Amino acid sequence: MLARAARAGDLAEVDGAVADCFACPRLVAWREEVAAVRRAAFRDQEYWGRPVPGFGVADARIAILGLAPAAHGGNRTGRIFTGDRSGDVLFAALHRAGLANQPTSVAADDGLALRHTRIAAAVRCAPPDNKPTPAERDTCAPWLHREIDLIRPTLRVVVTLGAFAWAAWWPVLRRVYGLRPPTPRPAFGHGAHWSGGEAAPQLLGCYHVSQQNTFTGRLTPTMLDEVFARARHLAGLEDSH
Repeated sequence: MLARAARAGDLAEVDGAVADCFACPRLVAWREEVAAVRRAAFRDQEYWGRPVPGFGVADARIAILGLAPAAHGGNRTGRIFTGDRSGDVLFAALHRAGLANQPTSVAADDGLALRHTRIAAAVRCAPPDNKPTPAERDTCAPWLHREIDLIRPTLRVVVTLGAFAWAAWWPVLRRVYGLRPPTPRPAFGHGAHWSGGEAAPQLLGCYHVSQQNTFTGRLTPTMLDEVFARARHLAGLEDSH
């Protein structure tokens, strides 16, 4: 219990440091421009306009790794996958899987809580056109490394939403776990699975919960449910609630 409380405190410190990052000039300029101009539907709201920290429990068995915050989602609300349609799809699936206490994520103070799960993004600032560069991912990587290191004692499974996040995992394997990434790298795909044995979490690939994927049927609720059911199984959570 004390170890969990200590990790939670350390994660809170990392989250605070993340929110004060100004390392990538292009991303800083964009996130602040979006926060100043605002979308018409949210013109009366004060945007977060900063890097978005991870969200979830300190003793997570499952980590979900996304791409980057949405300009009018996390960049507005200050919480990852909150206030946008991608988040609507993701948290509905997590609720069905018993990993969230409610199926919606609309604001940072809406009462949402995760079970056994922590969510983070490979890049913590909203990027133009929702397309961060590999260089920006590399600059942001130390935040992910610190976060994974803190939840490492309990972490069993990592679900990556999209190929960009899948690629972000391999440096974590080296920096946090001291393991050499496999050569060649396993290819990303929906349902792709990589196991490093007992030394590292298992890796699951999932198409990103973007509107481009969900509106076209490339990613369906059933496909998401299957991924999270498998993640629960690999994390040893079949009988927990």
